[in-house]
Amino acid sequence: MESRDLDLDHDSVYDGLLGGDPSQWAFGTDFEDPLAGVDTTIPAGVDGAAPAAYCLMLGDDALIYAHRLSEWTSNAPDLEDDIALANIALDLLGRARLLLARAAAADPSVVPVLPEGSPVPAEDALAFFRDEPAFRNVRYVEAVNGDFAVTIARLLLFASHRLALLQRLTSSVDPVLAAIAAKGVKEVTYHRDYAGRWFLTLARGTDESRRRLVAGLQTVWPMYAELSRCSDIEAVAAEQSFGVDPSTLSDEVDAVIEHVLATSGVERPDVPPSGTRPLGREGQHTEAMGHLLAELQVVARAHPMGKW
Repeated sequence: MESRDLDLDHDSVYDGLLGGDPSQWAFGTDFEDPLAGVDTTIPAGVDGAAPAAYCLMLGDDALIYAHRLSEWTSNAPDLEDDIALANIALDLLGRARLLLARAAAADPSVVPVLPEGSPVPAEDALAFFRDEPAFRNVRYVEAVNGDFAVTIARLLLFASHRLALLQRLTSSVDPVLAAIAAKGVKEVTYHRDYAGRWFLTLARGTDESRRRLVAGLQTVWPMYAELSRCSDIEAVAAEQSFGVDPSTLSDEVDAVIEHVLATSGVERPDVPPSGTRPLGREGQHTEAMGHLLAELQVVARAHPMGKW
């Protein structure tokens, strides 16, 4: 065996990890602005506060759902699905970072004020230092995972709706949002395909897998309607052509869902929606949200001056 030249100038091999060349880390020791080099000028005729609020909504959807799906890591039914769900969560987390950075660039006043000299970038400040009422995600993405069938049903409905929304957003008058959407379309196409294939597999599998799938669909269906409810900010976004009125996507998304249900031999749930307003967009969340944020934010809040 050939010998290697090792740096043995430390009392412990771990001491060498604390300094020196940062390239030894998989991702370095710092993160650049995700919008570095991008023209973030607000389109003419658009007030910066409106796209900032809109990007917060979409960014919060992605951030909170990413955290939920990441909870399947090491817990999924098999290794392949463990990796698949983790990758979907990473896609969502990457989109959340871009959208939250766009919100901060459009209106810096939305970023929480941190101690002077804090190394926390704007998008991280928005993720880790806002309290629950300041989050604008739909409640649909914050509910606990349930079993695998619940997760597949929730993912299918969310990905189908979000894919239609991102496809529309590629025509946004905001070139930054349009670019984020174009990248997201490719990712969410896979998310929808993954969920659709598993939906069909569970529906046509054993009696138990079908029972769990039907029960899972019944569980997530009441909050599904919130994805299509248009908040005041989303109405402004559609009017000024930088965003989308989600209610205009209903027919398109329903056609996809009905096709999956028909192919799977599963009936559309006959359960009423929960609430009549986009409550999550108004900062009103479920009990599950507080527990989720406590886990998501605990380290950053304990060490607000920390560098990672």
